[in-house]
Amino acid sequence: MKMHQALPVATLVAAFALATGVPAFAENTHQHAAGEPARLVLDHGKKWATDEPLRRNMSEIRAALAAKAAAIHQGTLTPEDYQTLGILVEAHIASIVAECKLEPAADENLHLVVAELSAGADAMRGKSTATPAAGAAQAVGAVNRYGRYFQHPGWKPLD
Repeated sequence: MKMHQALPVATLVAAFALATGVPAFAENTHQHAAGEPARLVLDHGKKWATDEPLRRNMSEIRAALAAKAAAIHQGTLTPEDYQTLGILVEAHIASIVAECKLEPAADENLHLVVAELSAGADAMRGKSTATPAAGAAQAVGAVNRYGRYFQHPGWKPLD
């Protein structure tokens, strides 16, 4: 996945959303003038193609969040567990950035998912004003949006 200028803007939008409670990643078809999607969009009504590194890493992120879902919902996940979960998400984001090779339009849409995952990981690690639980919820939302916009056989959303 090629990272370029759009990621910092998306990260700032995510941080603003966390601080204000305003959803940052609404789903519509508005496009930036420079061609970068402002919101996640489908590929002419279809999900975007993925590659093996993306599917593998997103599956690992999903599995980690699913394993802690009950504790997150019950409010019993410890700060250390949130820290570990945030570190794991960040590690998989780094792998996606290093290994994933998508066509440019799919890559641009993936930047939005990655930015949201990154903001969630930051919150879980105590690196933002959002609570760790809010960060976990944001990461879950990003994982679910990934499944709605990207081809991933057998993908199931998180509750």
